[in-house]
Amino acid sequence: MSPMEPHIEPIVDRIRRDSFRLNGPDDLDRIVEAAGNAKYVLLGEASHGTSEFYTLRTELTKKLVERKGFRFVAVEGDFPSCQAVNRYVKGASGKPDWLASFDRWPTWMWANREIVALAEWMRGFNEARGFAGASSPSGTGDVGFYGIDVYSLWESMEETIRHLESTGAPEAELARRAFSCFEPHLRDGQSYGVAAAFFSETCEDEVVKLLAALRTKRAAAENGDEGALGAEINALVAVDAERYYRSMVRGGEESWNIRDRHMVEALERIAAFYGPDAKAIVWEHNTHIGDARATDMADEGMVNVGQLLRERHGERDVFAVGFGTYEGTVIAARAWGAPIETMRVPPGVPGSWEHCMHLAGAWDKAIVFGGDQPEFERPIPHRAIGVVYAPERERYGNYVPSVMADRYDAFVHVETTRALQPLEAEPAAGAR
Repeated sequence: MSPMEPHIEPIVDRIRRDSFRLNGPDDLDRIVEAAGNAKYVLLGEASHGTSEFYTLRTELTKKLVERKGFRFVAVEGDFPSCQAVNRYVKGASGKPDWLASFDRWPTWMWANREIVALAEWMRGFNEARGFAGASSPSGTGDVGFYGIDVYSLWESMEETIRHLESTGAPEAELARRAFSCFEPHLRDGQSYGVAAAFFSETCEDEVVKLLAALRTKRAAAENGDEGALGAEINALVAVDAERYYRSMVRGGEESWNIRDRHMVEALERIAAFYGPDAKAIVWEHNTHIGDARATDMADEGMVNVGQLLRERHGERDVFAVGFGTYEGTVIAARAWGAPIETMRVPPGVPGSWEHCMHLAGAWDKAIVFGGDQPEFERPIPHRAIGVVYAPERERYGNYVPSVMADRYDAFVHVETTRALQPLEAEPAAGAR
């Protein structure tokens, strides 16, 4: 008998009592109903390379759109890249060139077969409703797909200039001036960050002026102008990416906080575009959607999307669903920018949340937190796998102490998972 078992036995017993099996999509209905009337439903993942996390989130997304009127999906991706998908699902363009649209490493996060299937479903849903067009005050309009991350500084500037020039907007000159400030750094965020942080060669004033002008412009625009929304969000990316890269070279937690605050602001601006009653589904890693205050992130002064949304909108309007696995395979890389591999995910370490879920029954299951569950109110190690991963060393850096009932509102456990199916032309290396 493992020496950890007496310590975790009450947790395992509570999981057995409160969890329910997942034998098919219909079993997810209990999570959809538990979300109530939340405005934001946050769907996590324990890795960016696990097929079931994507497919189960797709099933939940379908139910939330069809039954509860959710209006758009916001993902941990670049706004310009995701606009190709957004236009496609709304019937405004043909099929995206996925590999061209998502060409920033790690490309597999959104250029994969699972996301293609989601996009096809969204297009079919909108088409069946007659491709209603842009958002409108009456609540009609198509379900959309948006990226809310902060990394696309140069691409966002280019998209802003392209839109302003195509509409003959006077703000185009402001945008060109801002973009020219970044040009000497040759699309290298670290180069810009060093120049800005240590030599005071910043472009902050230029992008802040541009964002202010575009906010004023969109405030006066007709509701439903996706072009104006895109220009404003891309300008917001430029402002926050400038701050992100400047902070990143200094180290510390501030760059993380800038990124997650940006994602919340972008999300809220898109929600406002859809109207005061709009509901949003967010797809991001567990480390972003699970409340940071329930982890050791809080000790380091870090905040995240889940925490910020709960603080700004109240817990009843935010419903966070964590995802995890006991073992399986995953797509990841050994170093940043390295070739992808299909790697083996080892069994959850003894005493971890993943281990407890396994001991409660070696099958897929879910649990909704709430009520009298004191066993879930103390910290327990909970696995997080990034795009860079070393399975043989995961026990030393891939487990985050978490109070599960405070971090999430529900949790989905897949006993044995499979690697995501990327669209990259180069096949993944064999499993290790």
